Amino acid sequence: MTGPTRESWRAGPEPGAQGGWSALDDDELIAWIEGLAPRHGNDEDLLAIVRSGRHFFVRQEAAKRLEDPGRLKDYFDDRHVGQILARRLSRLEDVAYLESLARKSRFIEVRKAAEAQLKLLRKAIASRASPRAGDELAAAPSMD
Repeated sequence: MTGPTRESWRAGPEPGAQGGWSALDDDELIAWIEGLAPRHGNDEDLLAIVRSGRHFFVRQEAAKRLEDPGRLKDYFDDRHVGQILARRLSRLEDVAYLESLARKSRFIEVRKAAEAQLKLLRKAIASRASPRAGDELAAAPSMD
């Protein structure tokens, strides 16, 4: 059986790091991520962490703190980051993307996260919408 191979993770700091987040060990990096203000302006650094070979937990924490969760769409097929992507999508415009993610992801964790987010999103939209719009959305195919 062939399939995707699992890459080894690297504990930080990154080899040859001269400064910035890549020079931090994993504990320091997580503390830096958790210390970011809500409007931090560090999405580029966080995306670099998501792309890095750091442990999945560090990468997930970086993904959670992105100001623009739509920037995670390039990582839909990443077992760990895909779950964060699914949980952060919360607009009516995200329903079709979440449905696609729930159907197409090769990872059960990502599919389940997308399905759970769809259920929450449909419920929230139905409660905000008029009865007619809520009925239409509730009638949409369920991922259950």
